[in-house]
Amino acid sequence: MKATTNLENDHVYILRLCDVMEEMAQSGIADPAHLERVVSLIRNFADGLHHKKEEDLLFPKMAEKGFSPVQGPVAVMLHEHEEGRNYVRGIAGNIEPYKSGDKAAAEAVKYNLLGYAGLLKNHIAKENNILFRMADNALSAEEQDDLSAEFKKAEESMSPGGSSSHYIAQIEELAKIYGIG
Repeated sequence: MKATTNLENDHVYILRLCDVMEEMAQSGIADPAHLERVVSLIRNFADGLHHKKEEDLLFPKMAEKGFSPVQGPVAVMLHEHEEGRNYVRGIAGNIEPYKSGDKAAAEAVKYNLLGYAGLLKNHIAKENNILFRMADNALSAEEQDDLSAEFKKAEESMSPGGSSSHYIAQIEELAKIYGIG
């Protein structure tokens, strides 16, 4: 399997989480425990594991092939990862006041849920359709295999039980709760 396919497989579940976030924001009745779980899933799976595979493994390999981390497509992806982290801080920082019924915190949570989901949906489209295709053209089959092995090591070391299935199960549970088909 190509390394980029591994990342695209992660994207399927990150997009489901984005759908959950949009439903949480639009319904206006998000359970604070679910908000905390969303923050945890982003920090541990979407950002913690998935973005780590990109930032620490794929992007440096692409830099070796001439893709600059300070301008161009990789730089845009890195900037958007940082934007996403800002939205997550906005959610996390408003959960406690949200629990207390603070209307401004509720609006901030909604704004940041929708901001993150919108950002990530566009970000993933760019990665799947542009950046990963560039990587596929630039990397040899051996380099793809090496990256895939490194991704597997990252998943084993950073995931409960050594795979992403723990995170995926939580995303699917939230999707069921919020009626995401």
